[in-house]
Amino acid sequence: MTYRLQHVSVPRPPGSAERTRAFYSALLGLEEIPAPTTITTVDVIWFKLNDSDELHIFEEESLGGASLRHFCLVVDDLEATRRKLVDAGYTPWDEEPIPGRPRFFCCDPNGNMIEFTSIVDNYLDYQDS
Repeated sequence: MTYRLQHVSVPRPPGSAERTRAFYSALLGLEEIPAPTTITTVDVIWFKLNDSDELHIFEEESLGGASLRHFCLVVDDLEATRRKLVDAGYTPWDEEPIPGRPRFFCCDPNGNMIEFTSIVDNYLDYQDS
């Protein structure tokens, strides 16, 4: 059996819908799609990542504290994405490299950590035997 990621859900603080849309739609260019009308107990914004994958950002009171919770977006042009974020006033940072997967991290305006990567090679080919 195989599994694939269909969506990721991350929180946003109350009152942050406008800045969330500005970041994900206006800055990153994701298409906002309507959430199902049956979802009535949570304020959620849905974005289409591609033909089958989605990002759901729901309103939630802050849990406080640091977290390694993040999701990863594969992008065609990693450096152009970094420049776009920097030009918009965000501060991307690097972490330990993964062979075959150049990457960097950045927080959205709600403090959610995002990993941006390009898959250029199989990282397993670089594992110690």
